[in-house]
Amino acid sequence: MSLLTLRNIKLSYGADPILDDLNLIVEKGERLCLVGRNGAGKSTLMKIIAGEIVPDSGQLEHGQGLIITRLVQEVPHDTFGSVYDVVAQGLGEQGQLLADYHRVLNLLATQPELMDKLERLQQAIEAQGAWDLSQQVEATLSRLSLDGSIEFSGLSGGMKRRVLLAQALVQAPDILLLDEPTNHLDVEAIEWLEDFLLGYSATLIFITHDRAFIRKLATRIIELDRGHLTSWPGNYEKYLSGKAAALEAEERAFAEFDKKLSQEEAWIRQGIKARRTRNEGRVRALKALRREHAARRERQGQVAMTMQEGTSSGRLVLEAQNISQQYDGNPLFEDFSFTLWRGDKVGILGPNGCGKSTLLKTLLGDLAPAQGSVRLGTNLEVAYFDQLRDTLDEEKTVIDNVTEGSDILTINGKPKHAIGYLQEFLFEPARARQPVKSLSGGERNRLLLAKLFTRPFNLLVLDEPTNDLDAETLDLLEEQLMHYEGTLLLVSHDREFIDNVVTSTLVFENGELNHYIGGYQDWLEQRPTPAAPAPSKPEKKATAPATPKTTSKKLTYGERLELERLPAEMEKLEQSIEELEVELADPAFYQQEHSVINERTQLLKTLQAELEQKFERWAELEENE
Repeated sequence: MSLLTLRNIKLSYGADPILDDLNLIVEKGERLCLVGRNGAGKSTLMKIIAGEIVPDSGQLEHGQGLIITRLVQEVPHDTFGSVYDVVAQGLGEQGQLLADYHRVLNLLATQPELMDKLERLQQAIEAQGAWDLSQQVEATLSRLSLDGSIEFSGLSGGMKRRVLLAQALVQAPDILLLDEPTNHLDVEAIEWLEDFLLGYSATLIFITHDRAFIRKLATRIIELDRGHLTSWPGNYEKYLSGKAAALEAEERAFAEFDKKLSQEEAWIRQGIKARRTRNEGRVRALKALRREHAARRERQGQVAMTMQEGTSSGRLVLEAQNISQQYDGNPLFEDFSFTLWRGDKVGILGPNGCGKSTLLKTLLGDLAPAQGSVRLGTNLEVAYFDQLRDTLDEEKTVIDNVTEGSDILTINGKPKHAIGYLQEFLFEPARARQPVKSLSGGERNRLLLAKLFTRPFNLLVLDEPTNDLDAETLDLLEEQLMHYEGTLLLVSHDREFIDNVVTSTLVFENGELNHYIGGYQDWLEQRPTPAAPAPSKPEKKATAPATPKTTSKKLTYGERLELERLPAEMEKLEQSIEELEVELADPAFYQQEHSVINERTQLLKTLQAELEQKFERWAELEENE
């Protein structure tokens, strides 16, 4: 059953319309994912559906009494009061009365002079018949496991998003609009949101860059591209294959059109023949071709980011020994040891506020550990992507943030004009001369990447790089990282991004910081089950899953890299064992001190055990290849 119909919606802010004769039918119970490039107008379309923006022309048709609510992309800075107050505000004027009554009631014990105000609020609520809405607020708080008495300002970013979701849900909407609901949420919060929305009865229209989120929730993909909306029924994979085929067909059609236009332009240049009466129809057709070509909206080019890999670092990138760190007297991690080798790609997982960014700063030597020591390797050239974007000057223009005084950049040893370089990151010349404060979240991330890649590096540190990036830019960044030969430290809550890029993960879990081989899915298989006590050193068990595998599965990217490395590692171990065996076979060896003999003998046993372990791991991966 159709809930909402958009007919011939048009909206323009400049030369090209953002929404150009757009049509959409939304059926009851659907979960629609709205995709498109940054700046395509997705949030604008959401605001039109929510009634916050009136289009230039077109109609929105729906039944009487349809309730539509929208979860905004960013947490409003002017939101104050208790959780109860914030959620009740979703009910409009009546909700504000309930919030005021709830606040005054809580203050009455210490401020008895507020009794008169409480009575006035009570009368106003009764006059508007709003007491039933109080139960609605309490039921919503219970459903989302929220404590209404806590101050909103003191919550984490993830919990604030949950409160704002409750504010949107308290009206019991028929259509719920979600704009980037996973931004700044940790993995646990994202999975909670997925499960909640799967069991929620309202129709959903959501915007997200999180591919795992799309795959789990979407029943239909709708894409906004150059002002037009296209519907792709089915899952995300069907959309990707269908979109690729549509772009190929468009490219062929444009090529045929351009060929015909070129032929007609050559004909018209012949002069007098084209002006004869019998050819006037052909002249009119050529004019129509010209108008059609002028009206064509070409697809915006892809980001062409290229990493400048620096000279090779030393084999040891960094070594942390028994480090501990704390914040406001509370331990973040304790007695943690870790070695990062050249070429390692390590993801860092954990809930918001657990200390992931602090761990990065400690490992890089920017922050001294409370205990233990960190040793950095040689020839390190570090590039750091900051999730807070502190390295961007809000008042300076886009180009000034990248060039810092010069219009010419050196990219891979060759000079390049800054405007041309920024165009590769989809900043047109006019946009490149605007201040950073005017950019969207996705544009800021692209700018930070552009600035980061202006110089060579061999250690890349990315702290939440995927927030606000559109799918195409995200795919390109992912591809660049997969082929990057340097060392990578990556903090991200994007599960698919982690799986496709990293070779191992550091995970904050159960008050500990542990090391696992592979990405997010690998961690799920290897982590200790609740019924069994957690191992004291999970990193030593990372080469085998927590439970025996009974069926083969497709290897993850991290496992494929591990499989490629294992033969060389085993060969090196075999060589070391052979050299030790030759040494121990020499009678002169046993004329040394007893401690030396024991040490070398024990080393041989250790290497043999390590070789056997690697061989078993290689056989297991080979079987699943």
